[in-house]
Amino acid sequence: MSRYDAKRLPRQTGSAGWNAILPPQTPLPELDDDLTADITIIGGGFAGLSAARRLHQIDPSLKVVLLEAGRFAEGSAGRNSGFMIDLPHDLASENYTSAGLEADRASIALNRQAIAFASQAAAECELSEEMFDPCGKINAAATPAGDRHNADYAAHLARLGEPCEMYDQHQMRALTGSPHYTSGLFTPGTVMIQPAAYIRALSAQLARRVRVHENSAVTGFSKQSSGWVVETGKARVSTGRIVLANNGHLESFGFYQRRLMHVCLYASMTEPLSEAQIATLGGQPRWSVTPADPMGTSVRRVSGRYGDRILIRSCSSFHPTIETSSMRLRNAGRVHDRKFKERFPHLPDVRMEHRWAGMLCLSRNGSAAFGELETGVYSACCQNGLGLARGTLQGMAVAELVTQGGSDIADHFLAQPMPPRLPPEPFASLGANSYLIWKEWRSGAE
Repeated sequence: MSRYDAKRLPRQTGSAGWNAILPPQTPLPELDDDLTADITIIGGGFAGLSAARRLHQIDPSLKVVLLEAGRFAEGSAGRNSGFMIDLPHDLASENYTSAGLEADRASIALNRQAIAFASQAAAECELSEEMFDPCGKINAAATPAGDRHNADYAAHLARLGEPCEMYDQHQMRALTGSPHYTSGLFTPGTVMIQPAAYIRALSAQLARRVRVHENSAVTGFSKQSSGWVVETGKARVSTGRIVLANNGHLESFGFYQRRLMHVCLYASMTEPLSEAQIATLGGQPRWSVTPADPMGTSVRRVSGRYGDRILIRSCSSFHPTIETSSMRLRNAGRVHDRKFKERFPHLPDVRMEHRWAGMLCLSRNGSAAFGELETGVYSACCQNGLGLARGTLQGMAVAELVTQGGSDIADHFLAQPMPPRLPPEPFASLGANSYLIWKEWRSGAE
């Protein structure tokens, strides 16, 4: 009999600021009674929710159960920066470009399918532009090296036939209110999301169509006759098939051992700016920048019903345990405070209200952990730092794989090579953290 027990359950560090600034969350039920299902999805982030939505689109008669370990939007899906990016965005590169134009064109087409799928979901959930905004984004530079990265990326986009617009220092100041940036490269295809609002809305909408449960961490699952039994702390689900959409915690069940890299990113969000601070800052009320150097600092300004705020996201660390510590979060917070002052020296009295950490799952070769792992058990994991677009895409793909035997999207992920193994510990952690520290140091003012 095949049996898989969770070696660890998800644990979060810091309260997700995106979720904390929203009104009190309407709870969804915990699983406390035994169920039967055609398909059980483990994980309620972008991949899991997209898989549930796509399954219902394909066959509304399917009995689908979705289990989220904690509260919806408190996990990694509610802890990112909210960039749903359509263009090449290789975090391991110098300037986000990859090697081949055809591969990039294929990736862009796939990412835009994910954006179209999410846009339709956002419309059905009646999310406002404040929560789901197809406004594009800017690669912001603050050094001559960053300016060169932007110029190189613009040339790459020109070869792809993709539109973009270069901003000079004055335009960047007019947009952001910050004197820090020397240039910017605007691309129009990115959607900026309030990730916690999107996850909340989609989970609530799906709860009217399929069985959706939070605070229902899966502790294990086992083969039983022609199907599987999924176990939580209080109940069991007898199911025909299982979809693992739990990103790095795929490894917690024994799959892809020593092949997945668990990297934590850190974020801080300000308290609401006062009217005087908004006037002093200047710039536009909503904007978003990714750094010209991928290891630099992402910044967003958001405004609306939940205050005018600025988010800083930077610093990273490697953790085979799939969790970080409060000490590392405090250390990252000090870096965020310094980076905020560098960018907004005219706002000396602004304080951070929320700080949090969120885990990414990556592979050394950029491949996903996707496909059928054992008869009736499927994976849609390892989004390589592009959780919004790639998580949505993998959720769509795994639903099509389970119900239809495949699709163009599924075939894309199935064609990727296996993620290679990592070096043994402690060499993997020492090497990875040393490399991250060096890359962040080299990014400098970016």
